[in-house]
Amino acid sequence: MTHFDQLDCGTGAMRPDFYARAGKRLLDLGLSLLLLPVLLPVIALSWAATKAQGGPGFYAHSRIGQHGRVFRCYKIRTMLPDSERILHEHLRANPQAAEEWALNRKLRHDPRVTRLGRFLRRTSLDELPQILNVLRGEMSLVGPRPITAEELDYYAPAPATYLDQRPGVTGPWQVHGRLDGCYSTRVRLDRAYRRDMSLAVDLDLIWRTALTLVRPTGC
Repeated sequence: MTHFDQLDCGTGAMRPDFYARAGKRLLDLGLSLLLLPVLLPVIALSWAATKAQGGPGFYAHSRIGQHGRVFRCYKIRTMLPDSERILHEHLRANPQAAEEWALNRKLRHDPRVTRLGRFLRRTSLDELPQILNVLRGEMSLVGPRPITAEELDYYAPAPATYLDQRPGVTGPWQVHGRLDGCYSTRVRLDRAYRRDMSLAVDLDLIWRTALTLVRPTGC
C-alpha cells in the first residue's frame, strides 16, 4: 500500500505554505534547466524515430491548466495520424471498448497507438517535451495529469482538486495508479496530493518516475 492509498482524501484543501506558493515553481525551473542538456538529445532522437514512420514527430493538444487556462500540451506523437477516425470507428464497432472509454478515457488495447508509440508510452519518453510547458509555467514537474475540458466533469463536485494546481509531467496517478485505470482513483490521488504537497513528496514522485526508464510500466 502506498502513502497515497492510506490518505483520507477529505476535501483536499491546498496547504498555503511557502513550498506551494513559490518553492514548487523554483524546483520546476531549477531541475528543468539542470536536466535540459540530458533530455534534449533524447527528445530529438524520439522525434526523429517517430518522424521517420510518417507524419509529424510532435503532438500538441489543448489541455486545461491552472485556474482553467487552456494551453497546448506537447508530446512525442504515439498515435497514427488519423487517430480520431480510428477511435470513432473502434468504439462504434466494440461496445465493450466504448464502455471502457466512457469510464476511464483510456483503452488498454488502443488501436490508435503505433508500435513505437507503445514503447514511448511504457518508458514515458513521449512526455519529455512537456519540459517546455514546465519552463513556460503552464505545467509543473509534479501534479495532476493534464486533462481535456470534457474530463473536468470527472472532478465534480470539487473541480478545485484539479484547477488549483498546475498539471504535472508526472504525479501520484502516473506513479501509483496508472495500472489501475479507474478515473475515480485518479481523482482521489490528485485530491490527496493537493492536500499533502511538499518538497519531499515531489522529490519522491520524481525519483519513482525516473525508475520507469529502467522498469517501464506506463501505458
